[in-house]
Amino acid sequence: MIEKIESFICQHHLLSLATMGERLWCCSMFYAYDPHSISFVVASEETTEHMRNALQNSHVAGTVALETKTVGKIQGIQFSGEIEACPDTLKSLYFKAFPYARVMNPTLWSIRLDDVKMTDNTLGFGKKITWKRGL
Repeated sequence: MIEKIESFICQHHLLSLATMGERLWCCSMFYAYDPHSISFVVASEETTEHMRNALQNSHVAGTVALETKTVGKIQGIQFSGEIEACPDTLKSLYFKAFPYARVMNPTLWSIRLDDVKMTDNTLGFGKKITWKRGL
């Protein structure tokens, strides 16, 4: 199941992230994907509202979606997981995907995916594929 989800994730580079701290907030972020840890690597400063929230509550949720008006082509994922400081071993993934970001010296974070649901209408209307860490 994870192979179909990962194939979709690897075709895209922008996610929507929702966080909850003092108030609910969301943002869009460029990402690199690590199939070994099943994690996104993202860049954001601690001063942003979404990261202030994440530092209070590391449980996050989000989406990656194909933008289309054709119902039969709709694909996307919804995910939940934990965000934390990015381990050094994953940082190179982000800079490989976005080499221009290196000069900005961004703070990198990893989002460990724990639960993913993919909608894939190319397999039939409303077809869902699910994956949970540890299963």
